[in-house]
Amino acid sequence: EFMQSSWDVEEVQAKGIQHLASFVKDGSAFPYLLTCTEVITLAMKTHIDSLDLQVEGCTLLLEILSQALEQGVMMALDESVARCLLHTVRKHSENEEFLSMICTLLMMVSASEVAAENLRKVGIIPDLLSILRRFLHNDKICFSCCAVLWSLAVSENNADQAVLESAVPVTSAVLQNHLQNGVVAEFACSALWALALQGCLTDSDYEPTAALLLDALRMNPERAVLVKNGCLALASLVRLSETAALAILLDSKGSGVELIKDEYHLHFDEPGVAGALCLLMNEMVQYDEVMLDMRSQKMEKLLSEIKLQFPFS
Repeated sequence: EFMQSSWDVEEVQAKGIQHLASFVKDGSAFPYLLTCTEVITLAMKTHIDSLDLQVEGCTLLLEILSQALEQGVMMALDESVARCLLHTVRKHSENEEFLSMICTLLMMVSASEVAAENLRKVGIIPDLLSILRRFLHNDKICFSCCAVLWSLAVSENNADQAVLESAVPVTSAVLQNHLQNGVVAEFACSALWALALQGCLTDSDYEPTAALLLDALRMNPERAVLVKNGCLALASLVRLSETAALAILLDSKGSGVELIKDEYHLHFDEPGVAGALCLLMNEMVQYDEVMLDMRSQKMEKLLSEIKLQFPFS
């Protein structure tokens, strides 16, 4: 009530946010803090020129969201909150340190389907792509933005086809630049998978994207989630085009089929990885030439191993 009585007074908003922040460590205050997100974001929007207030508000929202996730509470922030966050992103689009913080916040928010849908509705995707292009070197910004892109791209009712198509080269650039950073590569692979599922890639994308995904698998063989999502992305590409399947067979850095075998043996106890590999192989054998090559590389043996390992799956 104190904050709402004086929206136009920056000091009132700053003091209010600081006072709310003092309750963060008090577990009994958590349910009440959950109801304050709209007040905090509105204060940020009203005083958008004040970077200090943006930082304090964003820090408090991160604390509240972190607690919510720890307690399994899904915070479905509404459209007005999403719009306030977008205003903040646009106003401070050059401030790398602050963007790193707010992109982390957006990533946490987008874990909720409702909140992800609201972010999509207010048109945040072009802003995310712009941030990625400008701060391609920043691994924290890259993995946060790719995670948000993944959440938004898998939306069932996506009306942003043209916007999503423009995300393909940017996401590929993130993966190319951060192949050795497992966390960033994992989220970039996931985003490419979602974009492939939405049919956002063109004929000229299939071969280079397949090669890039194989590079990600080679560089991060121990990361089961990356391997699973990378294989699912490859399966989506192969479903769309034989070019992608041939790119896997004829990759200049070594046989993609041998890589698939190695990845399975590394993660033979992971049903998610085995399922993704089977889906990829199932898509590849739809093409006669590819199937003959897989047969010559004794893929039946691997399939028999998987069948023995997961007889009830």
